[in-house]
Amino acid sequence: MGGLGPLFGPRGVAVVGASRDPGKLGAAMARSLSGFGGFLALVNARDDAMYPSVGAAAAAGPVDLALLCVPAAACAGVLAEAADAGVRAAVVCGGGFAETGGAGIEHQRRLAAIARDAGLRLLGPNTSGFLAPHARLTASFVPGAHRVRPGAVAVVAASGGVNHALAFALTEAGHGVSLAVGLGNAAGVTAPDVLDHLADDPRTAAVALHVESVADGPRLVESVRRLTATRPVVALVVGHHDVGAFAASHTGALATSWRTTRAALAQAGAVLVDDERELVDAVGALAVTRARPCADPGVGVVTAQAGPGLLLLDDLRGRGIRVPELAPGTRETLAGLLPPLTFQRNPVDTGRPGPELGAVLAATGADPGVHVVAGYVLHEPDAADVVAAVAEGLSGGVPVVLGLAGTGDDVVRDRAALRGSGVPVAADARGVAAATAALLADARARTPRPAASALWRAPAVPAARYDEHTGKALLGRLGVTTMPRHACAGRAAAHAAFDSLGTAAAVKLLDADVLHKTEIGGVHLDVSTHAELDAALDALDAAGARRYLVEAMAPAGVDLVAGARRDPVFGPVVLVGLGGTVAEALADVAVRLAPLSPGEAAGMAAELAGRALLAGWRGGPVLDPEDLGTIVSRLGDLLVANPLLDEIEVNPLRLTQRGLIALDAVILTRKADDARTDH
Repeated sequence: MGGLGPLFGPRGVAVVGASRDPGKLGAAMARSLSGFGGFLALVNARDDAMYPSVGAAAAAGPVDLALLCVPAAACAGVLAEAADAGVRAAVVCGGGFAETGGAGIEHQRRLAAIARDAGLRLLGPNTSGFLAPHARLTASFVPGAHRVRPGAVAVVAASGGVNHALAFALTEAGHGVSLAVGLGNAAGVTAPDVLDHLADDPRTAAVALHVESVADGPRLVESVRRLTATRPVVALVVGHHDVGAFAASHTGALATSWRTTRAALAQAGAVLVDDERELVDAVGALAVTRARPCADPGVGVVTAQAGPGLLLLDDLRGRGIRVPELAPGTRETLAGLLPPLTFQRNPVDTGRPGPELGAVLAATGADPGVHVVAGYVLHEPDAADVVAAVAEGLSGGVPVVLGLAGTGDDVVRDRAALRGSGVPVAADARGVAAATAALLADARARTPRPAASALWRAPAVPAARYDEHTGKALLGRLGVTTMPRHACAGRAAAHAAFDSLGTAAAVKLLDADVLHKTEIGGVHLDVSTHAELDAALDALDAAGARRYLVEAMAPAGVDLVAGARRDPVFGPVVLVGLGGTVAEALADVAVRLAPLSPGEAAGMAAELAGRALLAGWRGGPVLDPEDLGTIVSRLGDLLVANPLLDEIEVNPLRLTQRGLIALDAVILTRKADDARTDH
């Protein structure tokens, strides 16, 4: 199929199902298109004042795009007629398709087939359309959509309603949009299609992406990665609280679609946000400026009012943003600019905006630990010219994000002037924090990632049934440490194994079909005598054991979970989190797509809420991130190299004073037929 030019930049548009009844969908669409400068044809066979068919309209002028405002059952016939008339793109606005089930599924299948066979680009069905303000094209039936201003932010939304809500919010915030698309059921045009189109759009400086579900994970990732090479993408993923059905192992339960989608988009370079307001603040900021790439950027905070400054600082720290103490030279400069009682270490409190504000911003931005300056002032034109002050503060090239609070036309004018000079502006501390966080996340995403080592190559392994013993043997081939152990077919062998260890033992049921041994009494720890061993074996026999694993007890430490699995949408993914039997309850995890380098994987532990436990908490062991990164990277490589391996879980992977030790291993395989459909 061709590009999306006929859809978003048509020479002519036909509204099929146009109506004189102001309450009808076709009438609303016709009103929205009244400002379109190209050929506009209204089609309704029952109205003599309109064209009787798409073919008749196409004979009168160029029709590249047809907007279908007719019932679902009639859409396929109209689309076929449009294709025969040479129409190259269509938007199907109404509902009644796959989202309703039943006959709607067949209606949508027929639409998609006609579009595919004709090479016609189909947007929808079940969408409220799109907005292209630069082209004066409002292909939407939503009232007020024609008032959305042209701007530099593009919106790609799964939902037509979210698309319009974001377009309205971006206009209210002073940004406007370059293109705003609601995908609806996405039977034809998908999010990657639009993202690929935007990669070549000179009017688009940043993209807001709203995701509800993903049909083709690798293609979405590739489109985002290609786009972020030239312009930032800010993504809002729906589904945080949809836990879904638990899979067969902890890794499957924790690597939910929401987490995996967010992780995949972040890995591709997108900035992640949690709600619509933050999306507007973040994408608006990135549309006007970007910070220099940096792996660990810091923020300098400058406030002319202490109370809002405290709110800003609190929000930044809550996001895990580094606010470093300023260097002695910077503090010396600030001391010459500000009264002695003001706070000057970071944040810098000027007391109120004054003539020195520009020099204070410049000095803070020049500090070696500062990569973005986050400021807040009330609009007090008699005290300071904020626009001139910020221009002075930008002299060093470090971005400034400013909160400018106030009301009236002067405030609106100054905010517009600041945005025009490359300064993101918000009305409150939260907006400043969200915009600042976006600049920093984008700077981190653009930092070159560590290259994968050429010394490691994942081995080819059989798609056998792995119990804990054979699973740990495979981990040993990856360089993962395990405790000494023996697989035992009977009691005599178990007693001999116990004697050979010469230490307290863990005695376990050994069965590839049992994934969670603790739930059926299949694990007994700290077995120190032969009598305790017999008692443990009796309990294992009662649980159905036919074989036993006798293993030396591991030293105390902090339990992690590390794993790799095949996500049905994105393919191989890896996971790191707090482990043990409470892994599912805590759900404190980090996810990445595989393959990834050890250096990339090494950063995953820093995302965990419980990361303090890995840094010598109360005299405990200290994690070497590179050791963890090597294990996780190799787990991912193993899955990528072996299509019949479906899932690998190491839980617990215990952090001890001796390093990381795998205490359990679950490996699942699948049939060859399933592997042929893998990504």
